Parts: sequence; structure tokens; C-alpha cells
Amino acid sequence: MKKPIVLPVSLLFIATAACAQTEVISGVTRGKDFGVVYILPKTEIKIEVKATRVTYTPGEFSRYAGRYLRLSDISDNPEQYWELNGVTASTAGVPDNGNTYFVKMKDKTVAPLMELTEDGIVKSINMSAGSAPAEEKEQTTPAKKIPNPRDYLTEEILMANSTAKMAELTAREIYSIRESRNALVRGQTENMPKDGEQLKLMLNALEEQENAMLELFAGVRRKEEKTFTVTLVPDKERDNEIFVRFSRKLGVLAADNLAGEPLYLTLKNLTPPPPLSADNKKKELLGIAYNAPGRASLRIVYGKDSVCESEFPVTQFGTVEYLAPTLFNKNSTIKVTFNPVTGALIKVDRE
Repeated sequence: MKKPIVLPVSLLFIATAACAQTEVISGVTRGKDFGVVYILPKTEIKIEVKATRVTYTPGEFSRYAGRYLRLSDISDNPEQYWELNGVTASTAGVPDNGNTYFVKMKDKTVAPLMELTEDGIVKSINMSAGSAPAEEKEQTTPAKKIPNPRDYLTEEILMANSTAKMAELTAREIYSIRESRNALVRGQTENMPKDGEQLKLMLNALEEQENAMLELFAGVRRKEEKTFTVTLVPDKERDNEIFVRFSRKLGVLAADNLAGEPLYLTLKNLTPPPPLSADNKKKELLGIAYNAPGRASLRIVYGKDSVCESEFPVTQFGTVEYLAPTLFNKNSTIKVTFNPVTGALIKVDRE
């Protein structure tokens, strides 16, 4: 778990009568100045495409599935294909090297303590923003042992002189298991279990045996889930842009691979344009800079279906604002909290 970095800019928290202003400079300074360099974050969109690879292995008696068990659409040819499960989108904050600032330490200045992430993104001033929640360890469940259908075949079945005869005898065994299960449920068997728990165990054992033997006719479909992540930097709006493709045969493919059908992405800036100002001069960087994020909407379409729709803050569609420098030159300590993902201002408080 990453631990926050707390860097002292000055040990003075009580202003004197002749206190100076805290000086903030855009970019990294040169020379012998002392202070703290911090970075504002920018937004990255992480799109996860979840798909499942299905591998079908035909059963030993697959060609007799219709004759003895009335199972239809059973293929005796192996097959592998992909299924598209869904698409999700989330945002993350990464350092924006174009928005780097230096808080200069000056004599008699009520300069703050600044807490930064390990990437140098500002988290708080004059207080602790708290540690990130500990990541929960993924609990892995032991894989269930897959029964071998042949372990349930009787001596008579194994001694049969043809595959067709083996399939016929196996089908009879499956019908016999079903009759035994029905008798247990109806209470019509001579050796009924003593309690409900024992009945449940017996029914589960019969079901496991039947399913294993059915695989000899219906075959087996093994599923393997995979997640493909695409990172998008929302530096502009996008309209029906192909970002990945999907093929039932090959799975998730790159946008330029014509072997798959396209997934279209539309990204819209929902932030109203800032009012026009006659003063085009750059703001004087005296206060602490922070982000005022805009908002964006994301829509992903596959075929005729919308598979993902979401709205979230995007710093690139917003503006950079500044805390007034006088906040840090009073006879009290100003506490400020920022969102380390967006760089937005969360709270300003006075001790």
C-alpha cells in the first residue's frame, strides 16, 4: 500500500505582524530556493472489456445423444469461441507534468504543510487526508475436482463390444439414476435417509453422477473469463470512434484488426464553456493551484446495442483555479483537502 508523503514547507504556523505572502511558481524552479514541488492530476479513462472463451469438447457418445437421450443440437466436432460479457468504464488520476507548481518557502511566511501522494499529487494542506483503504486480498476458492465420467461406468458398460452398446447401457444407467432420485424425493424408497441433511447428500451424489455421465453424450464446455483494458486520455471529444473490435472466433482485437466487429466510442464534453473575458492575461500565480474538473459522458455501442453508458469528472475539460494567497497569511491555520484523483478542491477549513 502506498503511503502518503508529508513534506514541511515551513515550521511557522503563527503569523507575525509583518508576515509575507506564500509564493507559488508554475513549473520547477532553479537555483537555491527551498520549498515543495507538487503536481495536479489529469484524468485517464480505463475501459474494461470482459469476454469469455468457451472451449467445447464433444462427448464420447455424442453421436448417440439424440437416439438414446433425446438430446438435440449436440455436435460431435470440437469448437472454441468467444462471448462478449460486458464493458465498464472508470477514471483514474495520473500526474499532469504540464501542471507542476513550486511552493516557495520565504522568511516569516505562514507556509503550509503539504501532503502529497507518491506521484507528487497534492492531497492536503495543514492536515492529513488519511491513508487509502487497504486493498483486500483476493480470496481464492479451491477449484472443485471435476469428476471423470468413466469412474461411474459399470462393468457391464465397460465390457460392451461396441460404442453404440456402451452408449445404450450408459443411457439406461442415467434413467435408473433419475428413477432413484425421484423415489427419494417422493419418499417411496425402502431405505429412506434419517434426516434432511442425509437426504440432501444423497440427492447431490445422484445429481453429480448423472451430470458426469451426461457429459459423455452432451460434451463439455469449459469457460475462461478474461478482461481486456484499454486506456484513453480524454484530451478531446470523440464521435463514434472505433476503439476495439470483437470477434466470436478470435475474441477482443485491436481497432485496426478488420477480423472483428467494431465497438464504437462516443465521448462528449458536458461542461459549459467559460464566459468570455476581456482580460486575456495569465493569472498571477500567488495562491495554491487546484483543478475545477469538467464533466463528460461516455457511450459505447456494439452492433445496435449500447453496452456502456457513464458520466464522470474529467480535469482536461475543466479549468485550473487558485486559492487566494491571503488564506495562508492570517493568524490561524488554514486546512485544505483535495481530491487526489481529480485535483479538485474538497474542503477549506480554519483551525
